[in-house]
Amino acid sequence: MTENARNHCCLYCRFFYKLSAVVAFLISAPIAGVADNLPSPGRPAKEWVRSAIEYWREDTSHVQASMIVHRPTWERRMSLVSWTKGMDLSLIRFTEPKKDAGSASLKRGDQLWTFSPKVNRVIKIPSSMMGQSWMGSDFSYNDLARDDDIIELYDHRFLPSEKRDGKVVYVIESVPHEGAPVVWGREVLKVRDDLVLMEHLFFDQEDILVKRLQTIEVGMLGGKIFPVRMRMENVEEKEQWTEFLHKKAEFNLSLPPDLFSVSYLKNPRFGLD
Repeated sequence: MTENARNHCCLYCRFFYKLSAVVAFLISAPIAGVADNLPSPGRPAKEWVRSAIEYWREDTSHVQASMIVHRPTWERRMSLVSWTKGMDLSLIRFTEPKKDAGSASLKRGDQLWTFSPKVNRVIKIPSSMMGQSWMGSDFSYNDLARDDDIIELYDHRFLPSEKRDGKVVYVIESVPHEGAPVVWGREVLKVRDDLVLMEHLFFDQEDILVKRLQTIEVGMLGGKIFPVRMRMENVEEKEQWTEFLHKKAEFNLSLPPDLFSVSYLKNPRFGLD
């Protein structure tokens, strides 16, 4: 499998679906809006996938997080902030350490730009580079750009459900349409009955598991049950993973109209960072 293929990914890293996020979710307890967003158990698997993505992002979101890139001989920790609006707009800006502070990525639809303060330059990422590693992590640029591909370019079906901590976990197999411009042979999502994504498995064209996204810790953030700690693991490489620790989250907040612009990517001026 090529290095580009290994670096493609992720439902919730469709991040911020990811990050973008990166990256989920309601609770079955009576929090405002929860019951209205839950699809009924009899609805198609596609609706569960869509609801999980929409719950993760809401209309707008603001997240503060740490990203830990782990390798067998070293580990790197970074702090970041992100904003999203709908499925098409997201901005991620790193705040620590000092050498990475100010580095940022902007997504508008399927287009992606990055800004490096070291050279004071905005770069639009061409399609030929979309499979490359993002900030040296186990996520790719492609992960930031393909929010709803898994909804529209895949067929979905339920596999036998599981039980975890007293909750039903729906297991959904997603297989790309013939000719769809995607890397994976299939993906498997494990979504709790309250829409928390517990696991996301990525299989190559030979049906070999390559990557695994797991929710390690769930907690309350922004009035929601949220995957506080998530890890993307490269199954083919021992001790190689990237972890996100979400520290703060806000949803459905008012954002400046020019926040998701190339101009703001280079020159933040709203006092949000």
